[in-house]
Amino acid sequence: MSVSTNDLKNGMTLDLPEGLFAVVEFQHVKPGKGGAFVRTKLKNVRSGAVIERTYRADEKLEQAIVDKREMQFLYRDGEAYVFMDNTTYDQRNVDEDSLGNSAKYLKEGDSAVLQIWGTEIVGVDLPASVELSVRETEPGVQGDRVSGARKPATLETGLVIQVPLFVNTGDRVKVDTRSGEYLTRA
Repeated sequence: MSVSTNDLKNGMTLDLPEGLFAVVEFQHVKPGKGGAFVRTKLKNVRSGAVIERTYRADEKLEQAIVDKREMQFLYRDGEAYVFMDNTTYDQRNVDEDSLGNSAKYLKEGDSAVLQIWGTEIVGVDLPASVELSVRETEPGVQGDRVSGARKPATLETGLVIQVPLFVNTGDRVKVDTRSGEYLTRA
């Protein structure tokens, strides 16, 4: 489906020759001389790389229709993650590569919004934070009261994060899914 550069919106997905890109920001520019143009900042949906492009006003670009579906993560089957569509109850196997970093925050029963383009998963929207339990961490040393001191902890999904010294094995912690940082004990 073609879309005019005059009708661009933030978050819109474009199918360009270089790949699939989401519009991060755009600006219509009308110089005193010459034709108007549109300056854009585009983010590669697969790699996350950001590029800047300038287009003539009313130039036609190919819009990619990305379907966002809420799905529940059921279980792992070897290298695949098995999700169930919350609307149709269809099950879908998703490669770990398609999930990218999101796989580190998913535990069985969690919901995520999968972005699907054609038959391909091009992105995953997670909640801003998730609660995970600490599988293993060294015990905090008594008397070690260095302000802001941290230690590594391995969580139930295999993700390793830095936590404060008072966090112990078996504790549940809240983790920011955007930065991968410890937020608080749950």
